[in-house]
Amino acid sequence: MRRPLLVAGVLAMLYAAVGSVLELGGKLGGVLIFLVAVLVVHDAIWSPLVLLAGKLLRGPVVRTAAIVVAALTVTALPLAFGLGRTADNPSALPLDYGRNLALLLLGVAGATGVILAVRRKKRARADAHPRKVRHYER
Repeated sequence: MRRPLLVAGVLAMLYAAVGSVLELGGKLGGVLIFLVAVLVVHDAIWSPLVLLAGKLLRGPVVRTAAIVVAALTVTALPLAFGLGRTADNPSALPLDYGRNLALLLLGVAGATGVILAVRRKKRARADAHPRKVRHYER
């Protein structure tokens, strides 16, 4: 199953790269600067923060929620602050991005709480009714 996914990913990246070169008419300076900046930010800032969060936070559910919250916040904050919005174009960034970010973060917190509560209840039920060990499981 991995090979078809790998081939599909490589083909999609080739399509994007060729499309970018053709669209820009061979002028790739700005694109290369952007890609290097993204690579540096990812490798120098984002990855170490994710690793630190994984070390400090307990449990895979909380770790995953923290990473999702961080990614959502980093992605949506420029929109919530209205960066890129101009007064002469009211259709650019027309939504209430701050409220929507807050709703998404509440959704992640709620889902995390539900998952943790369900797991806690299952664990309590298992502790209250220990499973009998059969002779062939010893």
